[in-house]
Amino acid sequence: MTTERGPLAGRLRVGLAGLGTMGRNHLRNLVARDDLTLVAVADPLPAALEGARELAPDARGFADPLAMIAEETLDALIVAVPTTLHHRVAMAAIARRVSVLVEKPLAATVEQGLELVERARQTGAVLQVGHIERFNPAVLALGEKLRGGALSRIFSIRTTRGGPLPERIRDVGVAIDLATHDVDIICHLVGERPIRAYAETTRHVHTAHEDLLYGLLSFPGGAVGLLDVNWLTPEKQRRIAVLGAEGMFQVDYLSQSLTFTRGAATLSPTYLDGYAPTFAGDTVALPVRPAEPLRRELDAFFGAVRSGGPAAITGEEGLWALRLANILLDSAAQGRPIDIEPLEVH
Repeated sequence: MTTERGPLAGRLRVGLAGLGTMGRNHLRNLVARDDLTLVAVADPLPAALEGARELAPDARGFADPLAMIAEETLDALIVAVPTTLHHRVAMAAIARRVSVLVEKPLAATVEQGLELVERARQTGAVLQVGHIERFNPAVLALGEKLRGGALSRIFSIRTTRGGPLPERIRDVGVAIDLATHDVDIICHLVGERPIRAYAETTRHVHTAHEDLLYGLLSFPGGAVGLLDVNWLTPEKQRRIAVLGAEGMFQVDYLSQSLTFTRGAATLSPTYLDGYAPTFAGDTVALPVRPAEPLRRELDAFFGAVRSGGPAAITGEEGLWALRLANILLDSAAQGRPIDIEPLEVH
């Protein structure tokens, strides 16, 4: 049974749970908006609450997000607590029909994520998952090109997501923390969900979880997704390449740039010292208007809260990303490809 929730008017009453790196980014965006009031923030560290109150002096501070949810009247809640707490905090809000934006991953386990999705359907609360890369202007421009038929057929999508090990993340490895971004983007751009997955993982510097993953996804239409995810690269890298019948699109998330390379019928080699190591295609830079992805994500979320939904990135999509990341981990542990069965959501 699904409970319908009507549209909301006036200034939204919003709470923020978690004041870590992502929580502080949310805080900065929330206090700059004129369509809502940040009424409460929650974090167990007194220094974090004190810092938040400097930006939002009228917001009430709580050490426990569950107490904030119980005591405050909220229209919406941003959940930016550690992954292991996503289920507990989001479930408490959804039970009170408070709409929730949960930072990815949706939950620590697929079972917890499924419970959140089903409970949101029952209460009518909007459940959006914070797959922020979907709101990168270059990714949005790429999606428009693909939906417009720029590639008649997608052969492969290759993603690169690397950087140094972040000190703050100890509860999960790169599969859950990072690869959830890439499996979501790949599925979104292909327009299908994969039927088979294979992965290899290693652990070099993390104390408890994998810090490198190479993954392979096979799609029913013939496209292949390749993931290179790690916490070992000495610089931050965020890139995606979509190869198709007419050429190749490339996105750099960090510079918000998009290029398209079309191979000429007869490529002219570039000679170095008498030999031809490269054959360059015709590459053009496509226009992208820079914007902060988080601001766009929040625009979409609060728009859904006001209208009653649907969310820009639904709980079901977040659940699929979490499930695929876990399947990649299972594949690496078992040393074999895994066929992916449909997921039942009631």
